[in-house]
Amino acid sequence: MTDTSFVPQLDARQRAMLAEMGVRVWAPRPPPAVTAEPPAVAPPVAAPARAAAPATPPPTAAVPVAAPATSRAPTTTTARPVPAAAPLAAAAAAPLGTRPAGIDTMDWPALQAAVAGCEACGLCRSRKNTVFGVGDTQADWMVIGEAPGENEDLQGEPFVGAAGQLLDNMLRAVGRSRGGSGEQAAYIANVLKCRPPANRNPQPQEVAQCEPYLARQVALVLPKVIIAMGRFAVQSLLQTSEPIGRLRGQVHRYQGVPVIVTYHPAYLLRTPGDKGKAWADLCLAMETVAAESGGQP
Repeated sequence: MTDTSFVPQLDARQRAMLAEMGVRVWAPRPPPAVTAEPPAVAPPVAAPARAAAPATPPPTAAVPVAAPATSRAPTTTTARPVPAAAPLAAAAAAPLGTRPAGIDTMDWPALQAAVAGCEACGLCRSRKNTVFGVGDTQADWMVIGEAPGENEDLQGEPFVGAAGQLLDNMLRAVGRSRGGSGEQAAYIANVLKCRPPANRNPQPQEVAQCEPYLARQVALVLPKVIIAMGRFAVQSLLQTSEPIGRLRGQVHRYQGVPVIVTYHPAYLLRTPGDKGKAWADLCLAMETVAAESGGQP
């Protein structure tokens, strides 16, 4: 277990969250002294209801993090409306090189069927399974990665293997999981729904063919925050070629939803020294959600 006992400025909960991510934080051992008790944490305030966002507004430029509201009366959360489904046969009838029509009006079963039968690009010839997404479809957090790898292609689920285990630890550190619900949940998806051969980088035309599926997933989940993990996820969502290092630490927008940019777990496995930066990104996501929901993270 990672030793974080020498970090007097963090409370026990924060040290535990860092330990879940495998981030080792060190500070000199202070001289024996009587320290003040940490301030009591205010009880959580119920999040107000969110109005449904438009189905597919274009992404906009980065904006500063909104300041937390000074006061807001809690309201009762209402169910999110789901548009009517398009015919499920649309996906199966689509010839190679085309997508089924009406993606922006599909419900979950129709959208999943469309992805499963998609032959809009050459990746359909080499895939074993499409990788649609996993998690609570009304989760507050949505994690978006780049493309399926070999394990994802075999299992049909995003973020499995070592990178998936690290992602699960990262989510657990902020009180969320792919198996949770509501405020404890995260819905996880990729930009591409099929694995590129030999795990090569996604090609622009492949990203363009898959983007409407991802846009509809975001519109249906209607999350409070999106965590964009990795260069191709960031470029697809924000329509930019800027490197991740220049986009971190800001709140961007996709379909009106706040977007926080961070590193892909596979990169963090190769470069563990950047885990601290990923932790800072998750903290920014929590602050952003709290600011936009009146103080409830």
